[in-house]
Amino acid sequence: MRRSFRTRARRRPGAGRRRAAARLVTWLILAGVLALGLGAAPGFADTFGDHWRDGRAELDGYRLRVTRYGQERRGTAVMVFVTEPFSESKRVKVDDPSARPDDTFEALKLNLVRDFQTGIYDYNTMTSVFVHADDFRPSKVSFSSAEWCGHVYGERLFYPRDVRLMYRSYFEDESMEGRLARPADGIPEENLFVLLRGLRGDYLPPGGRKTVQLLSSAFVSRLTHARLRWVGATIERDARPLRVTVPAGTFDVMRYTVRIDDGRTGRFDIESAYPHRIVRWELSPDVEGVLAGSARLPYWKLNHEGEESYLDRLGLR
Repeated sequence: MRRSFRTRARRRPGAGRRRAAARLVTWLILAGVLALGLGAAPGFADTFGDHWRDGRAELDGYRLRVTRYGQERRGTAVMVFVTEPFSESKRVKVDDPSARPDDTFEALKLNLVRDFQTGIYDYNTMTSVFVHADDFRPSKVSFSSAEWCGHVYGERLFYPRDVRLMYRSYFEDESMEGRLARPADGIPEENLFVLLRGLRGDYLPPGGRKTVQLLSSAFVSRLTHARLRWVGATIERDARPLRVTVPAGTFDVMRYTVRIDDGRTGRFDIESAYPHRIVRWELSPDVEGVLAGSARLPYWKLNHEGEESYLDRLGLR
C-alpha cells in the first residue's frame, strides 16, 4: 500500500521539507527557463516574473450583485490569481515539474468564486481558468455550482482546432460530452478576466477595437440552462483613463467595453497601474462586482484558527 507523504515525513524527519524545497527550486528554475522564450512585449516579461513568481497569490474580494430568477441578488465574489506548473497532457497541476519538463508549462490560474442568496437557499459557484502564462491562451476552464436543488460540474479543454466538453448535471438532458470546433480568434468568455488585465502588455491600445468569437461562459449557461456556443463580440478600450471609487479605494482605470451579439454588454474597469487588478466589472448575469479589498498572500497556508482575520483585508467581513 502506498504510504502518505505525511507518513514518510514522520519516519524521516526533515525529508518532506527537503523534497518540497527541491521541487520548489526545480519549478523556479523551470519557470525561469520558460520565461526566456516567452516572446512577450519588451519591458513586460521581467515585470510579470518579478510579480507573479514570488510564491504568493493575488486575492481580490468583491461585493457582488447578480441577477437570478428575475431579481437582483447581493453576494460576494473572490478572485484568486496564482501561477503554478501544469501538465499539457493531463490538464492538472503538476506535483513534480522535474519529472516531465517537456509536458509541463507555467500556468496562470484564476479561481473565481461567487456566493449569493436566493430566498431561503444560497448559490455557491466556482470557475477555474488555466491559461499559458506566456501568452494567456486557454488550456482548461472548469465550473461547478452547488445549491439546495443539486449540483453540476463541467470542464472544457482547449486545443488548436477544437474544444472538448464535459458537463454533468442533476437536471434531465443537460449532461453531455462532445467537441466543438474552435475558430481561430475564439476565446472563452471567462478568459476576459485574464486577457483584459494586460499582464504582459495592454490588450488593446487606448481607443483600440477588436472583434473576436466568445465561447459563452459556463456560469451564464448554468443560470440560463442554455448550451455553450460561440458568439461574436466586439471589445473596445476607452481612449482616456477614468477615475473610479469603490470600497477598496479610488483608482485610475482603463475601461474596456464588451458588446456581445447575444445582446449583452459588459464593462471592465482595469487598474491603470501594474498589476492591473479588476476594480469593477459588469457582464450579465453579473450586474456589478466592485473591489472591496486585495492582498498578496500564500493563502494555502492560512488555514488555522484565527486566520479568518485575513478576510478583513479582502473586504469580506
